Amino acid sequence: MTAPTFDLQSHSTRSDGALEPSAVVAAAAAAGVELLALTDHDTVDGVGEALEAGRAAGVAVVPAAELSALDGDREDLHVCAYGIDHTDPALLDTLAAWREDRAARAWRMADALEEAGLALDRGALEARAASGRPIGRPHLAQAAFDHPANAARLADEGLADFGKLLEAYLIPGAPAYRRRTRPTVAEAIDAVHAAGGLAVWAHPFWDLDHDAEVLATVDRFAAAGLDGVEVFYVTHTREQTLLLADHCAELGLLTTGSADFHGPEHPRFHRFRAFALHGRTASLGPIDIR
Repeated sequence: MTAPTFDLQSHSTRSDGALEPSAVVAAAAAAGVELLALTDHDTVDGVGEALEAGRAAGVAVVPAAELSALDGDREDLHVCAYGIDHTDPALLDTLAAWREDRAARAWRMADALEEAGLALDRGALEARAASGRPIGRPHLAQAAFDHPANAARLADEGLADFGKLLEAYLIPGAPAYRRRTRPTVAEAIDAVHAAGGLAVWAHPFWDLDHDAEVLATVDRFAAAGLDGVEVFYVTHTREQTLLLADHCAELGLLTTGSADFHGPEHPRFHRFRAFALHGRTASLGPIDIR
């Protein structure tokens, strides 16, 4: 089966990716991607560079971002914004305020890692922050994993890479996880619409486990104005994909997909087009600018 020629999540050094925005576009082009979205977390800083690189490489690049949001006790759901005006002053101000909250949370988690007995090279983190680049959980996990003082402990705990450390210490319910305070999913959807974009719930089964809960959450978000769901995702099973595809068709929602590329060395999200449609057709609507 031919893999999709669109890939609507990817990340650069403007958030938690390994490559510069232009290099992300080059990697996508080399993989045969025709329609790409650079969806850095809570920022559009790399969109202009990606658009320019896309024109040069013959890749249609959709202005986009991935917004982290709260939903009740759920502390880190993601809403992808597609087709936004990435130069809109109101959007830029809103994202800046959300990043400030994100930055404060990152330092709370750094403190919590140290309280849990893990050493951190704060110099590298502070240098990243000083350069204007965000600090996310992957950066914190990498800083702890790379510190030699932690090597024996991490080996004892079976944490073979920074991704395993992140899952052990920095996901909801883990010892060093600290939640953000804003925005809610509804606020994220409203901000996307205000910037002329479409709001899509990213990777539902990455965040939630049970079919009924996922479908009920899709219904609630649709009532709040959600435009679509990332049905086709690298970690979604065939059963999960078909369940979501059918439900979104009933609701008239867009259905997107991605391999969530973070860089060629990432342990999980390292290859474009690494997701399947399982016999269904994506409904991209205005997102498809090819």
